[in-house]
Amino acid sequence: MGENAPEEVPTDYPDSKSPSLHLTTATEEEKVATWNLNSVNWGTALSLSDYLERESYLTTVPLAKDNGVTHWILVSKDLPHNERPILASCESLCKPVLVSRNGIITEGITHGIGSVFSQPKYRGKGYAARMLRELGRILKSWQIDSSVSGREAVPFSILYSDIGPKYYAKFGWEVHPSSHIALPPISSKSSSSSSSSNSGTPLTYADIPSLCKLDEHLLRKRLAETKDGKTHVAILPTNDQMQWHHMREDFVTKKIFGKSPTIKGAIAGPEGKRVWAIWTRAFYGPLKPESGNTFHILRLVLEDETDNEQNAESLKSILDIAQEEAKEWQLNEVEMWNPSEVVRSLVRRTELEHKVEHREEESIPSLMWYGDEETKAGDIWWVANEKYGWC
Repeated sequence: MGENAPEEVPTDYPDSKSPSLHLTTATEEEKVATWNLNSVNWGTALSLSDYLERESYLTTVPLAKDNGVTHWILVSKDLPHNERPILASCESLCKPVLVSRNGIITEGITHGIGSVFSQPKYRGKGYAARMLRELGRILKSWQIDSSVSGREAVPFSILYSDIGPKYYAKFGWEVHPSSHIALPPISSKSSSSSSSSNSGTPLTYADIPSLCKLDEHLLRKRLAETKDGKTHVAILPTNDQMQWHHMREDFVTKKIFGKSPTIKGAIAGPEGKRVWAIWTRAFYGPLKPESGNTFHILRLVLEDETDNEQNAESLKSILDIAQEEAKEWQLNEVEMWNPSEVVRSLVRRTELEHKVEHREEESIPSLMWYGDEETKAGDIWWVANEKYGWC
């Protein structure tokens, strides 16, 4: 069932509730088959051959290699590998997480679900629903290793819905806030960054690891100081997590433009009161406005989370660079996901043109809780619910 395999034309369809069906991991050949199928949804920025190359490449990057990513397929138990029709498919990506309640922090892993897909001829028959029900149960203990610190538990799993807030919620993935600040791309001629007294400094690959370590320290400190009785969860903003986005970006931009960007973020402000952003460029289709190609701020960090003029000036200098980069790489807008009230106020202080949007259909963060039964969905606060956690 490789790239040139003929499409299966079944004479009938198994019942989605049949015990003969099961969710299992794909063979190497079946992985390629799923990429061939779902390229119509997620591969339109590239040729088919480039998309297949990208998907294979992404299994080798730090976050995904060594079984960091798992490819799932719903198939019949009774048919041979590589010959069984793939009724539904998806992927899960393993990430380190923190959970805090009343200042007590525990570590674990989560699995981010992506690329949920079923061929048009199999839709409406309950196969995707069957896959998701089984997957929700499996991920609760998937890849737990009690001998490795931080891998003793899977407290929750996540996904980002592109079909509104209701479908995945009925399987247990509860919706969390999904708003963002959007800013237009601006050419360097109209940017005021060069005249700022607190100009931002671009970040490259070499700068990211140390900032991620400091970010983790600040995040742990924040969670340790939170004692409101609620459960706070966060995906760790590790260098591997950022690299997953950056290496994906590098591959796609090299194919489209023949080069890859070296500026991966920006930083401004004095030591101890710095503001920095790490970002990526995402291409969802051809270089046309209707493709929705977007410059995403993966993570925004304020060392001093205070609403003041210094932070506003630092943020403005960073956003100036982001807007210039978005313009250079032909992206529709700059997006900053789920900004805090402090960040919203700082953006207003910058007086930059912007708008706040609430996503109702696409990229809606959703979380299934596996921890104690007393904790309800409304008691869980997703901290740093930003683009870096997307998969």
